[in-house]
Amino acid sequence: MKALKQPQSVLVVIHTADLQVLLIERADKPGYWQSVTGSREGDEAMADTARREVAEETGFAADAGQWQDWQQQNVYEIYPHWRHRYGEGVTHNTEHVFSLQLPDTLRPTLAPGEHLAWQWLPWDQAAERVFSPSNAEAIRALPLRVI
Repeated sequence: MKALKQPQSVLVVIHTADLQVLLIERADKPGYWQSVTGSREGDEAMADTARREVAEETGFAADAGQWQDWQQQNVYEIYPHWRHRYGEGVTHNTEHVFSLQLPDTLRPTLAPGEHLAWQWLPWDQAAERVFSPSNAEAIRALPLRVI
C-alpha cells in the first residue's frame, strides 16, 4: 500500500530568462497542465522536496544559483478527487513556491505514469493554460521575479 501524502507540497515554476515556462500534462487527469508539483517526503526540507520533484518529473538537475525560494506559501483546499491520497479528514494543503531558471528550453524526461506531455509557452500563455489558480498566480508573478 502506498504511503499517505503529507499536506505539505512544492510548486516549482521552471522557466528561461526570456520567460518561457515549462508545463507538463498530468497522466491521471489528461488536459490538466501544471508546473512541477509534489509532496514532501519524510522530514526533508522543502527546498530538498523541490529539487527531488524537479529531478523525478523532468530529469533536470540544477546548480543552486538557478533556484529561487520565493518564501511564499499558498494554502488551498485539496480537490475532492485527490483527497484519498491524504490522511482521513485532511482537506487543505500548504504549497511552498520555488522557481528554477534554465539556460534554454531544454527537453525534459517525463516521469513514466505521472505525465503525458510537455510544452514550453510564453509566461502569459502558460498562466492561462494551467488548471491550478495558485500555479497561474505564480507564473503571472514571474516577470517581477526574473532579473
